[in-house]
Amino acid sequence: MAGEAQQDCLFCKIVEGQIPATVVRETDTTVAFRDINPQAPTHVLVIPKAHYPNAAALAAGAPELAADVLRETQAVADDEKLDSYRVVFNTGGGAGQTVFHAHAHVLGGRGLQWPPG
Repeated sequence: MAGEAQQDCLFCKIVEGQIPATVVRETDTTVAFRDINPQAPTHVLVIPKAHYPNAAALAAGAPELAADVLRETQAVADDEKLDSYRVVFNTGGGAGQTVFHAHAHVLGGRGLQWPPG
């Protein structure tokens, strides 16, 4: 069920402390940690502590929590001293989502091209 931790979810296990991560920020509702396969000098994932399979489900089911995630992307950028950065939500395997727990990628520290790809 949306919002409840899923036993087989990697990010739920990080939230519960069962799997280690390099946490850079944590609030009552979110956790931000370094990506294990960084695509830029700064690559931090910001996740809700509640389980939603993707950003669309998060926005529909808990808009206030979606706003918390977005607020934390700015806080990460501020902490990392990024004056420009990209926030990416991948939704679905075809878009590159590999962990089906909503998460925002905060990417910065180098020039980022458009379109991404």
